[in-house]
Amino acid sequence: MKIVSFNHNKLEELPLKLTVSFEKMFLLFNKYASEEFKNHPYHASAHLMVAEIEKYPELIEGFSDFSLLEKYKDQIDLLLEPLFPEPLLLNEIKAATIPFSFISFKFTTRFENILKNAGDNYEFTISNFDDDLMYIHACTMILGIVYNYHIDLKKPFFFDIPNEKSGILMNYRAAFNGDFMDIIATENAPKITEEDYKLLLDNFDNIDIWKEKFPPNSYIFKGFGIMNLFDVTTDATLSKISNDLLRGGDDLILDLEGHLRGFFNIKDLKIGYSVFDGDTKNLHLARVRESVSLILPEEQEASSSCNGFFCDNIIESVFKNSNTIAISDVEKYGRLTNYNHFYKQLKANNVGSIILLPIKASEGADLAILEIASPRPYELNSINQSKLTNLLPVLRSAVERKSKEHLNILEATIQEHYTSIHPSVKWRFSKAAEAHQRALLNKEENIELEEIVFKDVYPLFGQSDIKGSSIARNIAIKDDLITQLSLAINVLNEACKFEKLPIYDELIFRIKEYLNRVKKGLNAGDEIGILDFLKQDIYPIFNHIKKINNPLSKLVDVYINRLDKDLKVVYEKRKEYENSVTLLNDKLANFIDTKQDEAQAMYPHYFERYKTDGVEYNMYIGKSLVENRDYNDIYLYNLRLWQLQLMCEMENVVYNLKDKMEHQLEIASLVLVHSNPLAIRFRMDEKQFDVDGAYNIRYEIIKKRIDKSHIKGTNERITVPGKIAIIYSQEKDAIEYMKYIKYLQSKKYLLATVEKLDIEDLQGITGLKALRVAVNYKNPSQEKITMNDLMNVIKSENLN
Repeated sequence: MKIVSFNHNKLEELPLKLTVSFEKMFLLFNKYASEEFKNHPYHASAHLMVAEIEKYPELIEGFSDFSLLEKYKDQIDLLLEPLFPEPLLLNEIKAATIPFSFISFKFTTRFENILKNAGDNYEFTISNFDDDLMYIHACTMILGIVYNYHIDLKKPFFFDIPNEKSGILMNYRAAFNGDFMDIIATENAPKITEEDYKLLLDNFDNIDIWKEKFPPNSYIFKGFGIMNLFDVTTDATLSKISNDLLRGGDDLILDLEGHLRGFFNIKDLKIGYSVFDGDTKNLHLARVRESVSLILPEEQEASSSCNGFFCDNIIESVFKNSNTIAISDVEKYGRLTNYNHFYKQLKANNVGSIILLPIKASEGADLAILEIASPRPYELNSINQSKLTNLLPVLRSAVERKSKEHLNILEATIQEHYTSIHPSVKWRFSKAAEAHQRALLNKEENIELEEIVFKDVYPLFGQSDIKGSSIARNIAIKDDLITQLSLAINVLNEACKFEKLPIYDELIFRIKEYLNRVKKGLNAGDEIGILDFLKQDIYPIFNHIKKINNPLSKLVDVYINRLDKDLKVVYEKRKEYENSVTLLNDKLANFIDTKQDEAQAMYPHYFERYKTDGVEYNMYIGKSLVENRDYNDIYLYNLRLWQLQLMCEMENVVYNLKDKMEHQLEIASLVLVHSNPLAIRFRMDEKQFDVDGAYNIRYEIIKKRIDKSHIKGTNERITVPGKIAIIYSQEKDAIEYMKYIKYLQSKKYLLATVEKLDIEDLQGITGLKALRVAVNYKNPSQEKITMNDLMNVIKSENLN
């Protein structure tokens, strides 16, 4: 007989003193051994069993020393044989057990195989019970057996047992047969009254009260139990509820109500729900967004506040702490709360007991309250409230999904009519979308979307452009074409050695003409013309050459293998160039995005970034862009200083990439300063922000043309590698930025010399100037500047 003491923390105390006894089995054998059953087929064997068991009186009288199980294992194995019939050993998952001791013995073969397949490291533990709950469970068993107070606990024991062979974690529900045990009250056991019983119903999670009514070792457990395990990996009821919650739909509440009626065994159980958004820790800000409620009157559902309706305990427990509450007796609740508004609403809906289950998917998310009500008191209480524990994860998922659906509706409105929105201004679009949805729900006429305009914002523009990108790209194309044409000539030259065909010589001549033309320089259409020539005139000849002999076939394969699989051209130098551009762009974009998190923490502002041949970005800052936050020009000055520091750091990012780029690239950086505030308007047709107003369009024109402009009276570009150009039009801007430059020079970000330059007149734009300063690369003494440093230097300059 197998005896297992499972690896579980031994319970410190129980209301039961455990005594192992097989008296009831002995009495059963004694019955069939009596003269009354002398003609029964079991009579003779029962007579022998009685004689055998009487040799070991401890098995009948009982023992608390569990080590005796080993001593009497052969006798116990024989004695329990009728409960473990051989035909069922491979079917049933069963063992004899001492309840609450975690000691089991006499296993069926199937049970032994399950434990064997679980692996050597598996610990046979109960997945949904702690020590306090185990104590309370023992108390409820005493209430039912000794006092005939049958409590609807029905919270089953579950075991999660892995199967190493299949790799599946199996779930089993345990059923305990108590036919072979007795519970006897000792003289130390307080008698349980009806008032005690009601007190316990309202204090399921108060272990002190349970221990007061059922002191440790105040009852004697005598006998043994039979534990049967049932595979409930796909439990039907919970699965249906889960599926309904995840599926949603118009009939969800009715379906859920039907399942919960069976779950609680209350045929007229009713449910309701309310969804609150806003800050439920401050109920004056909370709003009932959706409700089919048993507890809220219609006027309350439309209200923006729940203060004064619920008692303080419900507000604290349910709304603020998201704790489940069971009111087992509504009349008692009414007396305790001086018959408040919540009590009156419960009475109006014929509610005798109710469970309020708050469900919050995450911190800051919507709060849903599920209301489960019975017309009779005590049918719903703090004990059967605990049965909902296993449903909470899927309930949270359903609430989260419902909240996301609502947000998706708002998001869809934004996406359809606006675009992907930067987080700093999303609040404004959400307001517009909410207003649009309310108008649709109210079936208003002539509904128009609200225009999004932010007035009096200051723009900041920066650009890190790859210098000479067009020339570098053309050189890469030329090198690839030269390689491809040279490979083709090599194939034809070898073919001439095996077949003296004039057509080979003619094709070699034409290829060399293309090759000479490419070496001199590419013209528009040259690449397409060469590829068409190869496809139409050369490749058919290559198909013939492959059939001449194996060496020529391999040579054609060498040509083909040098071609890009998708583009069917040599794409080596271009790939090196594009890989370098991609690497540079990704590094710059990731760097600026990471730094943006720091900048947004200083003060929220609108930011948009674009990848071109390099990176460029727009920033806007101002009071109208933020909600419920004060603005001061110090944040503008700080952002300008931060931007200049950022440009220095981006230059160093590219400098440190040189060894990693297959194609050596450099960037030229500029910052455009605009002193006057402007307005930006969201363009519905283009799904993006643009500056608003004819005067402000000048700013956009400068942005598009400035990086190609020259120093006045020269052919030198204003933007050059290794230097940052700061473009401005007013002298006060130069004074401001000189302070930033001196600060960054002191921190070893910039070199000493500063150029003051005039910029050539652009079409419709005159009077632009520039400060140009060289970047200090890879200086080990360069000091790290923190966000606090930036704020402090701005304050010390007192730019106001």
